[in-house]
Amino acid sequence: MRFKGLDLNLIVALDVLLELRSVSRAADRLHMSQPAMSAALGRLRDYFHDPILTAHGKRMAPTAHALSLRPMITALLADVDAMVSASTLFDPAIATRRFRIGTSDYLAAVLFARLIPLLQHIAPHVTVELVPPSDRLSIELSQGDLDLVITPAEYTSPDHPCEFLFDERHVVVGCAANPVFARTMTERDFFDAGHVVAEMGNARPGSFGENRLRELGRVGRRIEVRVFSFLLVPEMLVGTTRLALMHERLARVFAGRIAIAHVAPPFDFPIMREMLQYHRAREQDAGLRWLMDQCKNIVEIDKPDPER
Repeated sequence: MRFKGLDLNLIVALDVLLELRSVSRAADRLHMSQPAMSAALGRLRDYFHDPILTAHGKRMAPTAHALSLRPMITALLADVDAMVSASTLFDPAIATRRFRIGTSDYLAAVLFARLIPLLQHIAPHVTVELVPPSDRLSIELSQGDLDLVITPAEYTSPDHPCEFLFDERHVVVGCAANPVFARTMTERDFFDAGHVVAEMGNARPGSFGENRLRELGRVGRRIEVRVFSFLLVPEMLVGTTRLALMHERLARVFAGRIAIAHVAPPFDFPIMREMLQYHRAREQDAGLRWLMDQCKNIVEIDKPDPER
């Protein structure tokens, strides 16, 4: 299929070549032979009258013209993907669609652990891939590589629409046998204790809870254990006098499994607003709308008691 002399199949090849900057890796990604990918690159060079990729030592680098094409290619492919997704009605009973969702391990535990069993019954052929947080989530969303990102409002991209999912409170968590839970916890109790903290590496500047503590001037804690996952925090508290600040929903999940207790922070702490974000071209995507509605239904069923 050609448009103004350009084989439209080459657009996908160009997108992958500019992303990977390697003919062999691009060939592997698109399940092509290396000679076929080299031929595709040659045809792109002829059409655009530009080398597209040039050798720099043992690596390939895109030309200035190729880099100028990248945003247009990204937008074009995302719009095509949205058009294809919205071109038919979505019937969950027979749909075979795969949804790629950028989300945290915390949401995997409190939302998707409840949603996935439901989907097996109402959408048995739909598959779900959860992608961990990273500094590329907004890029992958813009490129159409992700269907949905679920993230605190502070981390949403201004380039795409988002919808409210739920409010989350943070609580102080510790071993159920910790004497501090036998009385009213004070600020001094909290800051005098050793702490367990989840750190996400380079994925983000920090978790919502840690960032808000710093903004409120709540510094000087004695952090004794650092872990790479929210799901490890409760396990690190059992049998110790350490404390942690964590999501209330996650604390409730683990309180049903291990000997931990939780109370409201002994100081004012802001509410975290979790949002659903999707590509602006997918607002009419019936399948994506269905998935977001399922997420909202699960949240409504599992809403914490605001009086607790």
